[in-house]
Amino acid sequence: MSERDLGLRQDVLDELEFEPSIDAADIGVTVKDGVVTLIGHVRSYAEKIAAERAVQRVKGVRAIAQELEVRYPERKKTADDEIAKRALAIISWDTTIPDDVIQVKVQAGWITLSGEVDWHFQKRAVEDAVRKLTGVVGVTNLLLVRPRIQADDVKHRIEEALKRNAAIEAGTIRVGVSGGKVTLAGQVHAWYERGVAERAAWAVPGVTAVEDHLVIR
Repeated sequence: MSERDLGLRQDVLDELEFEPSIDAADIGVTVKDGVVTLIGHVRSYAEKIAAERAVQRVKGVRAIAQELEVRYPERKKTADDEIAKRALAIISWDTTIPDDVIQVKVQAGWITLSGEVDWHFQKRAVEDAVRKLTGVVGVTNLLLVRPRIQADDVKHRIEEALKRNAAIEAGTIRVGVSGGKVTLAGQVHAWYERGVAERAAWAVPGVTAVEDHLVIR
């Protein structure tokens, strides 16, 4: 392992220890050429996502290989039908989510979401809600976002949003739109800037998919 990778590995370990929602005792970290691999196990799916997001915040991370396993104690395991019931209930409590068009399937603790919503934030809200449920080991989000506006308008709105954001250099990012699919290309300085650009794209109504080809320089 190079000296640079050794330093990055220590930064990742420190960030995992710093994050209060994570018990990093059973998480192992390896780094090669800026690619971070997480191995071991955590106590919940929400903790697994928190670990990945913590790593994304670390400067110098170019990519993440997520190999963490969710291990619930036997006494905390929940039957699939109970998980499904709780998932439907928590979705119905959120007034921003059209629960009548969302289908939930649970198999061995893994939730699959399907159906259609009008906005990307609704798609994310559903996933954020169900992944915190006890017994969940993973979530596959197959919810579709209905296209709402023209491609030219989508492109313009995204470009304007990027210009307004102080965290990124909008001039280094190229935006392409085909139907409801947005393609981001160009260069950014850090991993978190990719996330900022992606969120700007997803925030525009009519966007149904975002392909991130941004390169960290």
